[in-house]
Amino acid sequence: MATETLEPVRAEEIKAIPVRHPGRWVATGIVLLLIVALVNSMATNRRFEWSIVGHWFFSRRILDGVVVTLELTATSMAIGIALGVLLAVMRLSPNPLVSGVSWFYIWLFRGTPVLVQILLWYNIAALYPRFSLGIPFGPSFAHFNASSLITPFVAGMLALGLNEGAYMAEIVRAGILSVPEGQTDAAQALGMTRLQTLRRIVLPQAMRVIVPPTGNETISMLKTTSLVSVIAVTELTYSAELIYSVNYRTIQLLIVASLWYLIVTTLLTFGQFYVERYFGRGAARELPETPLQRLRRGLAIRHEWS
Repeated sequence: MATETLEPVRAEEIKAIPVRHPGRWVATGIVLLLIVALVNSMATNRRFEWSIVGHWFFSRRILDGVVVTLELTATSMAIGIALGVLLAVMRLSPNPLVSGVSWFYIWLFRGTPVLVQILLWYNIAALYPRFSLGIPFGPSFAHFNASSLITPFVAGMLALGLNEGAYMAEIVRAGILSVPEGQTDAAQALGMTRLQTLRRIVLPQAMRVIVPPTGNETISMLKTTSLVSVIAVTELTYSAELIYSVNYRTIQLLIVASLWYLIVTTLLTFGQFYVERYFGRGAARELPETPLQRLRRGLAIRHEWS
């Protein structure tokens, strides 16, 4: 009996039909139309007076205000981060008095408005006309006049920094608690002290959780510095106020201030991305692409299709 040879049946090629998404195209068209209408309205409305905006954008007074804003942001965040780490460690202390003091500080500064704290520090001389440094309930070594020591800039820096410390304390505490307890147990088994464990083991791992909200707090601090204008600190917002109080170009000067805030915020956002990327090493198999790498990949894909 002859055996029949079975020829392999060739499968038909699958013709892939892309799924249509008409809703996406309609939404894209509507959004583009709204953007074009908004840009056209801002460009053709003479009341914006963009020439005035361009004239004051790089003026000396505005640039000095930008510098003061950056100084306030940097110093206040430095105080807030250092104080936040200390308060977070105190909050996690097994000593009930130490943890209670930390809890009370966080409760007090998070429960009162920043503007009220700025005004209190600005008027602190009404409560304490003079400050002294020395041994508590003992001799004093130095004396300071509060009205000369607590300038408007110092009052704003202290208010913003001490208030930020309360929020940073909770951020750092959350980061510390995110590290598994086994890491601490292993460090103690190796003979490390509590401080060494915190500095060498816990904090480096907790930075992945601490850095993103800290970046957001920095950007928020940049904008919160505008509140010190109430005590006549010549930061960006108050510099713009002083100018438009004379030339009455209120909207134009507010646009100038807003553009500078947007520029600095964008730079801080890029910085936050690279800091997060640095501390994210080892948490994922591949690090996220940088904006420059995304641009290169997009240009390469476009070149292949052309």
